[in-house]
Amino acid sequence: MRIFLESGAEQPADWCGKKIHPFEGTTNPAPVRNRIPHVTDNDNEPRRPNGPLRLAAGAIAGVVSGFAAITVAELVSAAVRPQAGPVVAVGSAAIDRTPAAVKDWAVRNFGTDDKLVLQLGILAVLALFAVALGIAVLRFRRTGAAGVLVFGAVGALAAVSRPDTKGFTDTLPSLVGAGAGALLLYVLAGRLERRPTTGPATAGEPVADRDRRGFVVTASTAALASAGAGVLGRSLNSASGRSAVASRDRLVLPAPASPAAAVLRGAGLRIPGAVPFITPNSDFYRVDTALVVPKVDATTWRLRIHGQGVTRPLTLSFDDLLRRELVERDITLTCVSNEVGGPYVGNARWIGVRLADLLAECGVRPPSKGGPADQLVARSVDGMTIGSPIEDVMDGRDALLALGMNGEPLPFAHGFPVRMVVPGLYGFVSACKWIKDIELTTFDAYDAYWVKRGWARRAPVKTESRIDTPRPFARPKAGTVMVAGVAWAQHRGIDKVEIRVDDGPWREARLAAEDTADTWRQWSFPWQATKGGHTLTVRATDRTGAVQTGERARTVPDGASGRHSVVVTVE
Repeated sequence: MRIFLESGAEQPADWCGKKIHPFEGTTNPAPVRNRIPHVTDNDNEPRRPNGPLRLAAGAIAGVVSGFAAITVAELVSAAVRPQAGPVVAVGSAAIDRTPAAVKDWAVRNFGTDDKLVLQLGILAVLALFAVALGIAVLRFRRTGAAGVLVFGAVGALAAVSRPDTKGFTDTLPSLVGAGAGALLLYVLAGRLERRPTTGPATAGEPVADRDRRGFVVTASTAALASAGAGVLGRSLNSASGRSAVASRDRLVLPAPASPAAAVLRGAGLRIPGAVPFITPNSDFYRVDTALVVPKVDATTWRLRIHGQGVTRPLTLSFDDLLRRELVERDITLTCVSNEVGGPYVGNARWIGVRLADLLAECGVRPPSKGGPADQLVARSVDGMTIGSPIEDVMDGRDALLALGMNGEPLPFAHGFPVRMVVPGLYGFVSACKWIKDIELTTFDAYDAYWVKRGWARRAPVKTESRIDTPRPFARPKAGTVMVAGVAWAQHRGIDKVEIRVDDGPWREARLAAEDTADTWRQWSFPWQATKGGHTLTVRATDRTGAVQTGERARTVPDGASGRHSVVVTVE
């Protein structure tokens, strides 16, 4: 804002309240008849250079306004759905558009914290954007405030780009939040306008001091109100899933008609550092694209089975599944993102309905028996699509629509109320969580989510093994050191595990008892360790005679390969 005298001379006025006479240091100044200032009303006319304190105040205004936009959007998303919030919508859209190699890098480096890192990154970018807008608004008030609307547009576009979008209603959190943020930034910018210092003051208080105090009060009040909106929004979003939580809490799984056999006494090794044979639910790996874990009410859940070769389409409720014959099986699952020796493999006891029985009831035949479809596309409530070979699902293996995991209903993070489990296939081509739809089609006609992003259409689990103890860079004492770990080749079974010390010969390890061919198998090897540095390497052989390859391959497109090794120093 510029201040002019009627004579046309420009009068500078400092924001901090210091008066500067327009003719200070001159001789014979022209007489001034009227010192009442006129203020230019051109919003896009650049202001005077800003001092550090004023720039800091602008940055604070931007951050407070951005915070208000996010929290108001969070509050509105409680009335729409949590997935429509701008941070979640933008994050989900970013995941959808991230190249497979980058996504694989994120899983490898951040593990199950990859979603948290993504959301923190989005918030950091928004904070920087807010700071930039806050500084810009000092010079261009309307234009700077309107910049907040860009945030709303990005969030709205991201929300409607998702495969599970609900349309216009999903744009409301971003648009309303951005509107609130833009209005607040405009108001705060007004508090930071340069004011004439010759105007009236209260009890001798400089006008600039009064404006500074007004800015602090307005910004503080807005920040507190925004925090309250955020807390309320979080609370309401949590409440929106209470019916789903209640439906899970009330659920008592019936006894299976075909229970799993008791785990053999020798299947699990009692060796310090070795993983348990059954992975607890709390320790079971989770790799998916859901930034917000879906909470589905089992009482309203439905599953539709339809598509090519389906002569009798089915729509099933959760109670329909409970009334069917339930089977219980121990099955090891493996994520295709698991690096050699990685943690994304776990073994659990699942209870559910045989998927092949449901497909047969619908009139489906596998390709080997003349069926027209060769791909089963499972769709999740969050829009994920996973394609599985129908031949594998119907070849006699225990492919399940699972309802329970380790003696309890599925945890929400692992797919409650219903998920798919197919032994012998990597999760990205078999393990659809929060499933709601099954369509029979062909691989030529449709590419599922991961296939569109460079992963393979078919991906049987590779024969792999891992050393769990000793850990890398351990310093065991010389003498007998127990080396132990797990090996897996689901639906084929493990026949042999061997250990090599440095460049020595392969020596056979002791295998624990086999539970089933669909579970991992534990092994141990008593190593007579000598002092010095050593490299331990493991390899497995499956029941088909295939030996785990030593050739290294990355996870994309169909799973990592190679042999796991650890380096230790014996003291």
